[in-house]
Amino acid sequence: MRLGIFGGTFDPVHLAHLRCAEEAREALQLDRVLFIPAASPPHKPGRQLAAAAHRLTMVRLSIAGNRAFRVSSMEIDRSGRSYSVDTLRLLRQQLPASTELVFLLGVDAFREIHTWKEYRSLFALADLAVFSRPPRRISSLRGLLPVAARGEFCYEKNQQTLRHASGSRVRFLRLTALDISASAIRQRVERGQSIRYLVPAAVERYIHRHRLYARGNTPS
Repeated sequence: MRLGIFGGTFDPVHLAHLRCAEEAREALQLDRVLFIPAASPPHKPGRQLAAAAHRLTMVRLSIAGNRAFRVSSMEIDRSGRSYSVDTLRLLRQQLPASTELVFLLGVDAFREIHTWKEYRSLFALADLAVFSRPPRRISSLRGLLPVAARGEFCYEKNQQTLRHASGSRVRFLRLTALDISASAIRQRVERGQSIRYLVPAAVERYIHRHRLYARGNTPS
């Protein structure tokens, strides 16, 4: 089993999230992609999120019909700060030893990985697949690594993959350009503008039904 792990606030989940997951699944030959909404992301302090139950439901609605996609409430159930290293350790405990974990994240998040809790442990817990979308280009794979961790990696023959001392890999993917962001969607809803074709139709209906992100409506 090759399992992709895709975490985030998903506030709300949108079509770029889904397309990234689908292209990563195909490129990396993943059997499943597991979406894990965060309870309280440590890198977004002070911003009010839609209630975890809403964000979890929106992900469930968005992946309906894709048999390769799953969603987990493990970080929400754990509550408190959602640290990726804790999630990967728990998955390692719960899943068969033969399961290959591939942690999916965007290049902007990867540039900040040195600020994450026990970030050097992440490289030994799972392969990392770092994706970017045009027009952004990755000119130096090794240059994106935190300086303190560079000595733990070497290039594979194809020069597109770095191998960690533990045997895990960091691979960089260039995916379809979809200029969609959750913050822009929230702003459009607040202004009363359409979000059709930015999110799945079921998610759009859910947002309007529960008045999520509407002006004057406090997230709950």
